[in-house]
Amino acid sequence: MISIVPEAIESYAVEHSSSTDSIFDELEAATREHMSMPQMLTGKLEGRFLKLMVMMSGAKHVLEVGMFSGYSALWMASGLTEKGKLTTCEINESYIEFAKPYFKKASFGHKITVKNGAALETIRNIKKEEVDFVFIDADKLNYDAYYESALDRIPKGGWILLDNMLWSGNVLNSDQDEETYALHSLNEKIAKDERVENTLLTIRDGIQLVRKIK
Repeated sequence: MISIVPEAIESYAVEHSSSTDSIFDELEAATREHMSMPQMLTGKLEGRFLKLMVMMSGAKHVLEVGMFSGYSALWMASGLTEKGKLTTCEINESYIEFAKPYFKKASFGHKITVKNGAALETIRNIKKEEVDFVFIDADKLNYDAYYESALDRIPKGGWILLDNMLWSGNVLNSDQDEETYALHSLNEKIAKDERVENTLLTIRDGIQLVRKIK
């Protein structure tokens, strides 16, 4: 991932945001040392943003599509009330095994349930209005399908956040590969979707912030 925000600005923003629980630093360091694609890590700034969004939305049940090392799941779980819960979907069993010790160690890790398998199947098995906040950060070619399935299951006023929606700035290119085209097309679709209101944020690699209104 090529950062669309200058590194110095990103560092300044992190330094001038609230401090983090040590579990996040520990998991970030382990991810960078042991995972094959550490650039997939959400990062401190986006992690704190996700936590604040969960808190401000009053989410009761968060659904995460794509867990990787568990970093973003932990951040969102830390923003839930004591009765809140988070379900995360991950198809890669090695990622799940990597994340488990950190979920167990975190004081809020008990709120997290991991579903191993195809994300679309997991989403489709969720009852309507059972979840009220969805974070999508998985295979880009299925983003549209994840978006539609999630939108069908959250209540009016529920939230969907989609990560990597600026795709290192590649969405601006006229010559787009399959993944870039999928993300660009979904950005255009969301902007015109009368079922929702949205803002495309330039945090990290771009986050679509979507609220269901119909």
